[in-house]
Amino acid sequence: MLQLDDRQLRQLQMIELEMLVEVDRICKKCGIQYNIIAGTLLGAVRHGGFIPWDDDADVAMLRPEYEKFRKACKTELDTTRFYFQDHLNTRGYRWGYGKLRRKNTLFLRENQEHMPYRQGVFIDIFPLDGVPDNYLLRSLQNFHCYCVRKVLWSPVGQFTAPNTWKKAWFGVLSKIPAQAVFRHYHRIIHKSNLKETKMVRILMFPTPNKAFGYYRKWYEESAPITFEGKIFDGIKNYDEYLSFKFGNYMELPPEGERKVHPVSDIKLIQV
Repeated sequence: MLQLDDRQLRQLQMIELEMLVEVDRICKKCGIQYNIIAGTLLGAVRHGGFIPWDDDADVAMLRPEYEKFRKACKTELDTTRFYFQDHLNTRGYRWGYGKLRRKNTLFLRENQEHMPYRQGVFIDIFPLDGVPDNYLLRSLQNFHCYCVRKVLWSPVGQFTAPNTWKKAWFGVLSKIPAQAVFRHYHRIIHKSNLKETKMVRILMFPTPNKAFGYYRKWYEESAPITFEGKIFDGIKNYDEYLSFKFGNYMELPPEGERKVHPVSDIKLIQV
């Protein structure tokens, strides 16, 4: 695993900031509601920008807004600098959400070197879908999503699983045709949005605190927030959201819990 020095990390963050600015530009032009979320929103509140050791950025949109953004990228995205990836436009892409990437860069995740698509520096663009209001049904949906996520992860898991039998099991799962998995995923999406629910989630990403969802109202009420000297849209009730997700979010975690993405190769540019 490569260890980024402080200069490289800051350079990486500035590339991600450039992409956040592009997301904001497109959304403002096309009337799309978005929010910076998770560690990006936490960084804005606690640090006024990136968490010092953070190496990624996260944006979320309710499903209708995400679909508008996907379409807008086809005509509005500055393709001299950026490209948008999801499973609908990128062969071999295995994740249930999108990534905006910077051209002329490389951010090669460890054990993903064999994945058959370009892997530039990225920010995640997450769609949010409904989850059942009933906790038992929401728990069952969470297990269902977990299983689908593991099948999608299997081309990586067959190399990264902690023991031989798990690697073998992921190897078997990796043989399931991607088209079949994503057809099933789209059925989950459709079912999840048949009616408006109190809570939503990123279906193909873990959720915290055994709640298996976040309150929809958080993503419906945005407010401007300063991040690295730029103004972006963030969750208006950030205190409630960040407390739910992180607990005492103003307290810095121990150094051993300050996680970064393991990378095997990286190429950065000045922005």
